[in-house]
Amino acid sequence: MSEQGAGPAVEGTGSAVQAAGSAVQGPRDAAAEPGRRVTPANEEQREAWMGGAVPPVEQVRPGLWSIPVPIPINPLRYVLVYALELSDGVAIIDAGWNTEEAYAALDGGLAVAGFAMTDVRAVLVTHIHPDHYGLAGRVREASGAWIGLHPADAGLLHERYDESRINALVERERAMLASSGVPPLSLDELAGASMMIRHHVTMAGPDRLIEDGTTLDLPGWEDVRAIWTPGHSPGHLCFVSPSRRVLFTGDHVLPRITPTVAVHPQSGPDPLADFLDALAKVRDLDVDEVLPAHEFRFLELAERVDYMTAHHHQRLAEIEAAVASGEGAACWDITTHLTWSRPWDTILPFMRRAATNETLAHLVYLEARGRARRVPGEPGEPDLWYPKGDQAH
Repeated sequence: MSEQGAGPAVEGTGSAVQAAGSAVQGPRDAAAEPGRRVTPANEEQREAWMGGAVPPVEQVRPGLWSIPVPIPINPLRYVLVYALELSDGVAIIDAGWNTEEAYAALDGGLAVAGFAMTDVRAVLVTHIHPDHYGLAGRVREASGAWIGLHPADAGLLHERYDESRINALVERERAMLASSGVPPLSLDELAGASMMIRHHVTMAGPDRLIEDGTTLDLPGWEDVRAIWTPGHSPGHLCFVSPSRRVLFTGDHVLPRITPTVAVHPQSGPDPLADFLDALAKVRDLDVDEVLPAHEFRFLELAERVDYMTAHHHQRLAEIEAAVASGEGAACWDITTHLTWSRPWDTILPFMRRAATNETLAHLVYLEARGRARRVPGEPGEPDLWYPKGDQAH
């Protein structure tokens, strides 16, 4: 989950209201869109997700376990932690939030698999949002495991989670929201909307930096390779095992929802471009099964990637049409008039922030490709967006 959004977006709106902080797109004909509906690898796990339950701990295949770890007060409900059996213990992919309930669930799930927390040798973190990174430090304290992160996310840790620096990050977010046209009465509420989640993280620097293409050489899983997939976060990682033909996707590719892709103080300059490139990067991997961090495991990687890519291009077209009048519109005004899966006045503040920052990511993408033009606002005024080639202002 991100500081300004909190994680994946629910499809059915455009890209921002999430079960944890992103956007939701409007209804579509699922039968006409391959990739919107995917084949679950385990129907029981999918039924648990759809029914609002938490699935059981599951042996996915020999040497690989799926452990659901609860996320507090969040529609995503749980993160799927994957345990890889090693010759000398176990490695886990992601860890969960730092709550007693989450720690107990992870500890209990490892016990079902025949391990204790002290047997964890490595924590491979897909990205530094709290539901993935929050417990990593506590696991290391209990086991001596090493923590691995991509350098791009590792470089964001102190600004995001150091108590002495968090206020500066919130102020940067506030300034960005003001330039997007968020009304003054809403600025403080939206800028600080994620402050409550910082307590669900034990600050822990990485022991190893995992670069794109690194083979991790885990005993028993020697061919696991990291794939850098920025967009949802600058240092998001997927992990692939060619011999087992499985891809661990974190939040990058999910079976029913799309991750938050937003411009915010810790994002790259064009995160949507990064994300679309990263989708293309994993599309043609030769795998049989996709193991995401949320919802349920599924089979059709290429079809799902194609659907997610098309979704963003449809959203780009909707936003491009929204600036076509040439009258100049602030990002906030565009956001509040887009198609969402629920009335705007029912969307919670942190989701409104996610929606605004996701709209900005799409505007920035259009700007970089000459399809929209930004006119910076005077002091105290928002930036305004115009169609390509409009030189009237």
